Amino acid sequence: MTQIYPSMQGKICLVTGATSGVGKATALGLAQQGATVVIVARNQAKGEAACQEIRAASGNTSINLLLADLSSQASIQQLATTFLDQYEQLHVFINNAGVFLTKRHLTVDHLEMTFAVNHLAPFLLTQLLLERLKASTPARIVNVCSGAHYTVQMNLQDLQLERGYNVWRAYAQSKLAMLLCSYKLARQLEGSGVTLNCLNPGFVFTNMGMTNVGPRMQTVAKAVLSRLGSSLEKGALTSLYLAMSPEVEQVTGKYYDQLILKQSSKASYDLALQEQVWEASRQMVHAYIR
Repeated sequence: MTQIYPSMQGKICLVTGATSGVGKATALGLAQQGATVVIVARNQAKGEAACQEIRAASGNTSINLLLADLSSQASIQQLATTFLDQYEQLHVFINNAGVFLTKRHLTVDHLEMTFAVNHLAPFLLTQLLLERLKASTPARIVNVCSGAHYTVQMNLQDLQLERGYNVWRAYAQSKLAMLLCSYKLARQLEGSGVTLNCLNPGFVFTNMGMTNVGPRMQTVAKAVLSRLGSSLEKGALTSLYLAMSPEVEQVTGKYYDQLILKQSSKASYDLALQEQVWEASRQMVHAYIR
């Protein structure tokens, strides 16, 4: 499906996880429409290379880099501070970064890594940037989730998976947590001029998780994914649609799967569960938000 978008000239967009994969394709799509695109990277060399590639491919020189380790809450706070110091507005904020880890790891904040990066990082960063978004209306928040959330029930007694780590459960639970808190925040933002929508980009061929398996498994996985997975450009379509399309300018609190509005899992609409996960998330980042 070909989408025609209005010019994004003068718009400032922030994209996490944009050094490769869907995030990079998303940043390129925004750049091609004339936006000022700020990408977030952990590695400076990779970040600078991605910026150069996006500039060259789009002809847009307004592609900038900010560094942050999204597994560290102190680094996330510094990222927000730096962005707020450098940019007076924020029109589009895309939480794209994510991890898929075959083994349980703890962050510097002593939190399970998958939950911390996939859910707590966007949760915290959004809170830290929220007033700037409100001051830049109309503004949009786009959260990249996953169809994996349909396969899991939230275990409030073991959000950190201390009782047994499973890579799929860790990933799916982190994405369900993102959805639950996204829906609650979307309600809070109604009437503010800031919309928030979530999406599943589809089964996309990326390198996410490839560094966590052996060389032989990497070869097999890449061969399978290259046949079954969508192109990166196709994977970015829904993020770009929610970020730029006039069709969804007033739409908020929804879930899209490859450009199609869909119902997310029954659990994701549970208001009591939304409150519980929101409060648990706030407690885990309490040192950095009011």
